[in-house]
Amino acid sequence: MTASIRVLAPADLAAGAPTAGMVRNSAFEAAELWFGEVRTEPGVRSGWHHHGERTTYGYVVAGRLRFEFGPGGGQSVEAGPGDFFVVPPQTVHRESNPSTQEQVLVGARVGTGPSVVNVDGPDPAG
Repeated sequence: MTASIRVLAPADLAAGAPTAGMVRNSAFEAAELWFGEVRTEPGVRSGWHHHGERTTYGYVVAGRLRFEFGPGGGQSVEAGPGDFFVVPPQTVHRESNPSTQEQVLVGARVGTGPSVVNVDGPDPAG
């Protein structure tokens, strides 16, 4: 017997794990995989969080993406449409959208444990 191919429309996505400032939508979840989209309005910054023991791989569809991370949140990188990114496990970070259009990301998290762990702030400065 041949398995069926599934197609999901945007309206078929389920609400993902919440973090202040962003909207996550889950397309597919399995024991060691989360796959979905993240949307952030222009000028909005997310809360601090990490993804436990999961590695996050992503692609910027629209808008700009700015990550803040590292000791005291003092490091940052930016990505734009067409860019790919990776966030290692346990990396405390927050994301923002410094552009004037909605930020849309498509991403996958691979690993075990919780997909999102919200925290009060960045790792302390060393």
